[in-house]
Amino acid sequence: MIRLYTSPGSQSCRKARNWLNQHKMSYIEKNIFSSQLQEDELREFLERSENGTDDIVSKRSKVFKSVDVDIDHMSVQELIRFIQENPSVLKRPIIMDEKRFLVGYNDEEIRAFMPKAMRQAKMKA
Repeated sequence: MIRLYTSPGSQSCRKARNWLNQHKMSYIEKNIFSSQLQEDELREFLERSENGTDDIVSKRSKVFKSVDVDIDHMSVQELIRFIQENPSVLKRPIIMDEKRFLVGYNDEEIRAFMPKAMRQAKMKA
């Protein structure tokens, strides 16, 4: 099952949701502001991202710029707590299933979430 982590007002999140709906794909959506991210979810983000925090944390976010933290020197537990307390530092959307993990919306990369038969049919059309 696809999991879609979003925030309200994000154009990229709307695009991802619309793309999944347009392709009639089942997913579970979680608003990262109205529902706190659990430790196991954040650990999974970190484990599945190729470049760790660089892939999932936006160092350009207002919160990140306003606090004096060095995430590169935090323990994993400290980092998880920091993200739970400041979910706006996460890049969004985060789209994942059992095999795939994507941060941000990209027209081409999101196609990886299509079942193989659907991708092949789209290519032939």
